[in-house]
Amino acid sequence: MARFTRIEVALKAKETGIVPVFYHQDVEICKNILKACYEGGVRIFEFTNRGDFAHEVFAELTKFAAKELPEMILGIGSILDAPTASLYIQLGANFIVAPSLNPEVAKVCNRRKISWMPGCGSVSEISYAEELGAEVVKIFPATQVGGPDFIKAVKGPMPWTNIMPTGGVNATEESLKEWISAGAYCVGLGSQLFTKEQDGNFNYTQIKQTVKQSIEYIKTLR
Repeated sequence: MARFTRIEVALKAKETGIVPVFYHQDVEICKNILKACYEGGVRIFEFTNRGDFAHEVFAELTKFAAKELPEMILGIGSILDAPTASLYIQLGANFIVAPSLNPEVAKVCNRRKISWMPGCGSVSEISYAEELGAEVVKIFPATQVGGPDFIKAVKGPMPWTNIMPTGGVNATEESLKEWISAGAYCVGLGSQLFTKEQDGNFNYTQIKQTVKQSIEYIKTLR
């Protein structure tokens, strides 16, 4: 069962400004990533449903977050259908993110009052997602959809729309300024956020610092 309401999810996404997007099959690595992001100031995190037994890893992360990182809002991404959404809701997902718009997923989430962030690529899809109850919509892949200019254009006639670009956003001042200034509600940050050492191991200290800098910089743009 979700520990946070969908309103809390939406507000926290706005407050921190970044939503790390991550997947790894090793649960211990995932725990260390989650902890580094938490210590850097992240309070909302998207684990992605991208590998075999990903739901088992997520179940362990949910328990870990509840015990060790009590303010962390953990959700699941890459959800394409209603049965998969139901599975993760049962495992404690606080929000569901999808690369596409599926009304059946919306129905499942709405029944349980779970935040749903569908992937959209046009004004029509965004409007339909909002009709289905989405507080925040994801544009994906953000650069290919139209980049910051797309967000700026949509916000003109639809200023109430909350857009989270994912895909093409970098953890740099230049990139974050471009997206936030265009009107992004928050941004999804993927692989470029999770730096590694030369030996291939994740650099948790650097990840924590990058997360902290990104959050602080976005706050100056609000």
